[in-house]
Amino acid sequence: MIAHAMLALGGAVMLAPFLWMLLTSLRPASGVFGGFSLAALEGFGNYAYALETAPLLRFMLNGVIVCAGILVVQLLVAIPCAYALAKLPFRGRGAMFGLVLAALCIPIQVPALPLYLGLAHVGLLDTYLAMMLPFFLSVFAIFLFRQFFKSFPDEIIQAARLDGAGEFEIVWRFVAPSALPAIAAFSIFSVVAHWNDLYWPLIVITETRLAPPPLGMLYFRDVETGSNYGALMAGATIITAPLVIAFLVARRRFIQGVTMTGLK
Repeated sequence: MIAHAMLALGGAVMLAPFLWMLLTSLRPASGVFGGFSLAALEGFGNYAYALETAPLLRFMLNGVIVCAGILVVQLLVAIPCAYALAKLPFRGRGAMFGLVLAALCIPIQVPALPLYLGLAHVGLLDTYLAMMLPFFLSVFAIFLFRQFFKSFPDEIIQAARLDGAGEFEIVWRFVAPSALPAIAAFSIFSVVAHWNDLYWPLIVITETRLAPPPLGMLYFRDVETGSNYGALMAGATIITAPLVIAFLVARRRFIQGVTMTGLK
């Protein structure tokens, strides 16, 4: 009972900001800071106002393009790298894995300036590629998949080699399908991180039409809403909803991937 009570308390603390956001999106601007009353809820007028005055759907489309592009390249790069670190014997494998672990400690703020200068030099600022390029290589994905691939039976790999399969064929036909829970878990981590990323798009994007959801909400707040917190929370709810739905759909795979990673 104590454990469940602590979990319920933690869940309430985590859900409180989302509940406040949802309720505020249904209240008039004059009643945001007043006492709560169901009678004060005005319906979905704030949602209509947010959709009419800001290109929220365009911001969400930009987010889908950026997140999907990043995720596809991350998987194409990280899965073979993780397989090599987990199953292929070569000189320096341990040192290379140590570098992967060390790279986990480097935040995006460290290489931000040289990355910006490089993108400016080749004329890629204000493009989708500018938002995606620094994240194509995910050391976290390499680490996560390597831990999962360590538990993949070596006998299956040897049998595939005896049948004439190459290493890339082994990776994509046998090893990667077995790692679907880990891939689902990482996909949620990646999409949430880059859907909510404000720091890097704020540096490389100045055109509103290319803004991802967080940057779009920043423009929406500064230009359109002023102190209309109801409309602002309605926009935030619209942009947050796809992440919540995606997690609810993939939650079993996500939990399975997190709990199984690293087990022998």
